[in-house]
Amino acid sequence: MRVVVAEDHALLRAGLIQLLEAKGFTVQAAVDNLADLERALRDPAAEAAVVDIRLPPTGTDEGLRAAIGIRQERPAFPVLVLSQYVERLYARELLASGEGAIGYLLKDRVSDVAEFVEALHRVAAGGTVLDPEVVAAVLARHPASPVDRLTGREREVLALMAQGRGNAAISAELVITEKAVAKHINNIFTKLDLPTDTDDHRRVRAVLEWLRL
Repeated sequence: MRVVVAEDHALLRAGLIQLLEAKGFTVQAAVDNLADLERALRDPAAEAAVVDIRLPPTGTDEGLRAAIGIRQERPAFPVLVLSQYVERLYARELLASGEGAIGYLLKDRVSDVAEFVEALHRVAAGGTVLDPEVVAAVLARHPASPVDRLTGREREVLALMAQGRGNAAISAELVITEKAVAKHINNIFTKLDLPTDTDDHRRVRAVLEWLRL
């Protein structure tokens, strides 16, 4: 898989390149600013991207804007974004298309090589991966929303869905059967008033509703 890497810190950028190439990825381009990132993402050979949210020239949300922009041009283009801090609004904007193939990890997570590589594979396969700290931050906030209809167990299932876990992984984590997991997920879809669609799309929509401000 050909991956674009966007990171303005030279040492972290070099580390990402080395890590990805060691795990069988091809680094199509490695850039440190918005203009070069936008050019790299438009290369038809690029198949996915690992992008820092904050890039020059302003160091605010250039990487985020580039990620959203390429997904408008190339729907469902896989993007795994990295951030120093938990920023719920950014997670919401990334998920707004409802198409999946999006990940949001804190930079500290890159130090866990296996977890980082697994997250990139999930995103490349069309999944959605949110950092556990993002999940915890959203759970700590309790606005009035359809999410309030969920039981405690359904919230646990939804939190694991937000981390990109499949039914089998959720079953193992909560020590319940996969049949029970499927039942909880169907209840989540019903309580969040999600229309009939593919399960993958409804999973993303459920996470998006959960993130809604």
